[in-house]
Amino acid sequence: MRTIESVKTVDLSKAAEQLRSGTRASAARAGWQNRYALTLFVIDFVVGLGAASWALVLRFGSSGVEPHMRDYLLLTFILPLGWTACLALNRAYEARHLFVGTEEYARVFRAGLALTAALAIVSFSFDLRLARGYVIIVIPLLILVDLGARFLFRQRLHRSWARGQRLHRVLLVGHVNSVVDLTHRLSRERFHGLGVVGACLPADKERGFISGLPPVYGTLDDVATAVGRSDADTVIVLSCPELDGPAIRRLAWQLERDEIDLILASTLVDVAGDRTTIRPVDGLPMLHVEHPKLKGSSRAVKEIFDRVGASMLLLLASPFLAVIALMVKFGPGGRGPAIFKQERVGKDGRPFMLYKFRTMQVDAEAQLRILGELNESDGALFKMKQDPRVTPVGRHLRRFSLDELPQLVNVVKGDMSLVGPRPPLAKEVADYPSDMLRRLVVKPGLTGLWQVSGRSDLSWEESIRLDLTYVENWSLVMDLTILARTVSAVVRSSGAY
Repeated sequence: MRTIESVKTVDLSKAAEQLRSGTRASAARAGWQNRYALTLFVIDFVVGLGAASWALVLRFGSSGVEPHMRDYLLLTFILPLGWTACLALNRAYEARHLFVGTEEYARVFRAGLALTAALAIVSFSFDLRLARGYVIIVIPLLILVDLGARFLFRQRLHRSWARGQRLHRVLLVGHVNSVVDLTHRLSRERFHGLGVVGACLPADKERGFISGLPPVYGTLDDVATAVGRSDADTVIVLSCPELDGPAIRRLAWQLERDEIDLILASTLVDVAGDRTTIRPVDGLPMLHVEHPKLKGSSRAVKEIFDRVGASMLLLLASPFLAVIALMVKFGPGGRGPAIFKQERVGKDGRPFMLYKFRTMQVDAEAQLRILGELNESDGALFKMKQDPRVTPVGRHLRRFSLDELPQLVNVVKGDMSLVGPRPPLAKEVADYPSDMLRRLVVKPGLTGLWQVSGRSDLSWEESIRLDLTYVENWSLVMDLTILARTVSAVVRSSGAY
């Protein structure tokens, strides 16, 4: 009897300790997320005050405070409150919209539109004559500066994630192959803020050593206790027929008391959240997937943006491009043409001539037959970190992707876009399986997800997956985000060789 009571006491103490562990993990996560949102509020308020002050100076000057300007001085101090209120109403401080993705930026933009409407309504209702010049200055300035400030603040968080700090402690639930695959994906880049600490697997299979498998804390029936043992704050349930609707519901109830996040991983591959909508039908959540935006007015806007943007960049950078061309043509490592031309495959499989600054010796193609066995790539492209064919000038051009700048001419001609999939060689396309041909339904890009995600460090399979992700989930906001990330990737020279 004493033995039974002692066993019960031990079990209860273990359960209590596991409960405290889960609570500590959830409290730590909630703590830094609350501090993050509070700091964002302060940033937004300061940006609002600064934008209103600059608009006042730019519109009326700084000579002195005239009687009619007192209303604008009052507005300058009220505007930051209105700005933060619009952001709060647009849920720009909710954790599910922060940290990753473009939803946060979209909500900031919508808050700017809401503030514009609010100023118009208040002005009309109280017969206030706001100077249109003031409004035209303050609203765009407010939106642009706040977007930039939030982006920089997010990058600081991403750098802390890259160091392994503030990561969500994730427990994966599912079959071995799915767990290993997701563990590999989450460990490759930590911009998502998820760090795998363990897994729960089905109990009916024998397992030996499996590379990439995280520590196993039990079976599918042990998830609630495994959370405490692994000190996890997030549970991701992968596709698993053993876990049906009622089982998921019971698991959600168990995790609810400790405020452990529950995430259900869909079997959909690389489909962005803005293409999916939950539609409940008689209590059953139906996931509706919209078709990708391959045609229509948005694509027309992209075409105009590409050509106008490329033309302006060519005009502004023409002196710089001329200097690079002279360095390539007459620099060390072998004189020759400044521009290297190569046939690539574009939209709908149409070939086009791609332009780059020459970074290799003139007889590089002939030398390739000798170096063929030293290929470090797992795809059709030849990659070698210490390629002896690269000239000294070419090595610097490749480091900062300056050799790609002549492709602005391809964009102006309509062969390419500023952002898109990587332009493939014909021999690559010849080896494509049928689903990979999907990346040819849009124009290739001067930059893309492959550029901002590692460039030459990526495997062939991973670069193809990123291209398909872009095709399926394209949006104008995604293009602008990739362009902004390209600057950071080029400065860091990540994966460039």
